[in-house]
Amino acid sequence: MSAPLSPSDTAATAGKIMLVGIGPGSVEHMTGRARAAIAEADTIIGYVTYIKLVADLIEGKEVIRKSMTEELDRAIEALDRARAGKKVALVSSGDAGVYGMAGPTYEVLFEAGWTPDSGIAVEIVPGASALNSCAALVGAPLTHDFCAISLSDLLTPWPVIARRLDAVAQADFVVALYNPKSGRRTQQIVQAQQLMLRHRRPDTPVAIVKSAYRRREQITFTTLDQMAEADIGMLSTVLIGNSQTFVRAGRMVTPRGYANKYALEEGGATRAGEQAGRSLSTGLLGWLQTLQAEHQAGATPDELARRHRLPADYIVQALLAPVEAPAAVAEEGEA
Repeated sequence: MSAPLSPSDTAATAGKIMLVGIGPGSVEHMTGRARAAIAEADTIIGYVTYIKLVADLIEGKEVIRKSMTEELDRAIEALDRARAGKKVALVSSGDAGVYGMAGPTYEVLFEAGWTPDSGIAVEIVPGASALNSCAALVGAPLTHDFCAISLSDLLTPWPVIARRLDAVAQADFVVALYNPKSGRRTQQIVQAQQLMLRHRRPDTPVAIVKSAYRRREQITFTTLDQMAEADIGMLSTVLIGNSQTFVRAGRMVTPRGYANKYALEEGGATRAGEQAGRSLSTGLLGWLQTLQAEHQAGATPDELARRHRLPADYIVQALLAPVEAPAAVAEEGEA
């Protein structure tokens, strides 16, 4: 690790570390602030592939190229340059805070005793992550609840990854798989497929996007039972749909749930028993009423837990919850 910050570091050195998310790699999808941060920087640090993606923006600057597994070295170099009063742009593809350099950089900074008052400024410049970029290319697969899981077991024990895969598969999340496969890690994607198939239909839609918005962009639509046979590598992101996701006209879409409340085939009229601006009849209030009615009809908490596929202790708590009719006020941004 880098040496602890000294009192001289807290002097007016004006050093700065900018953790820049450059987006998917094409300049037109980079934010204006990302381009400005790179222009402002004296030193550019990054993985060799990411440096190539911003090659036209870094002419005349000090450039430090690092290999794939040298993330901590990149962070230490950034801190050393900032201590010397340099403005450093530490670049990550996508967003620096999503499997990027923001985390390891803060770890190095905190190990060195950094605080926001230490004289070295730190700025995170957000960018479009791979899941955003890949989703935009294939349709609208992330319109409802989703999560991201990295299949890289270089730093995370496999049982941890497997438990997460099993949990999100059962919970019916749309899933974005990062780092799905490499030359040496070939079985992780197969194991992920097997875990997902325990809870998902074999024909669940899957989209695989390789090198989104880059020169060798490749998009493949497949299904969960065929997923592992597709061309997948470290430059790929795998998007696995939930139970409602569909593919039509070459677009992968996950419905938000409007059809539960509105009759789309009737011009969007509210369905019987539903009210605009109110929770679904099967929302929390309606479900609590149903749960209590089932319990009063003789169903035990264990039976209700199996019926609703929820933990029995949660069912017990839910049965004790007050059931009150809420005011008919729509929440901002919701329907």
